[in-house]
Amino acid sequence: MECAGLLPRLSANMRKLDHKKALVLFSGGQDSSIALAWALDRYDAVETIGFDYGQRHIVELGARQTLRKLLADNFPAWARKLGGDTLVDAGGLRDLGETAMTHETEIVIADNGLPTTFVPGRNLLFLVLAGALAYRRNAGVIVAGMCEADYSGYPDCREDTLRKQTEALKLGIDADIALETPLMQITKAESWRLAENTGGEKLVALVNEHSHSCYRGVREVRHDWGYGCNDCPACELRAKGWADYRAGP
Repeated sequence: MECAGLLPRLSANMRKLDHKKALVLFSGGQDSSIALAWALDRYDAVETIGFDYGQRHIVELGARQTLRKLLADNFPAWARKLGGDTLVDAGGLRDLGETAMTHETEIVIADNGLPTTFVPGRNLLFLVLAGALAYRRNAGVIVAGMCEADYSGYPDCREDTLRKQTEALKLGIDADIALETPLMQITKAESWRLAENTGGEKLVALVNEHSHSCYRGVREVRHDWGYGCNDCPACELRAKGWADYRAGP
């Protein structure tokens, strides 16, 4: 028997946010860069939010501003839509314990079957913080680049996880906020095709050259698929996705 007091109750006065405005979770990686372009192509106004959570390198954080500028410079119609950027200190995640994303720890598959790069609660926290900012900006849509079709196995990238987190967020801020994850059910190769369909070869080249996905932060070695160590799970996924994309349908 369910306790009536725990049943979700939507407020009759739930705040109506502007669903023509979007806030993009933007890390500077391949997936979030494509998600940002997707949002700029669809919404009237777009802002970005990023997180400094004590990651072991800051290469992605540096890529964020480069990519924002290049998107604006190369796509004038998007430049008119691209608003501000907010970088949030989420360093508490690092303080909670070691992961290969926050400490100089070996990148391997742990006993629980997950890569040691998994940061428990990271994406859940990011959504909450993004929701808090979206509420203040009157933005009705959060856009994120999570993907469960072709990813490293993180449970907080799964569609069901994010759907339930969004429902909790909607109840918690009492506003009709929505989450869009355009890459959720497509492979890395298909995400490159999405980029091409959104901004042509110009966007593909821009994301390939300037986004960063390597867990080790390697930026000195250039491959046809971008920069990276060519050994960590993120590089392996990116390399395979690029090869499959270039091979064609």
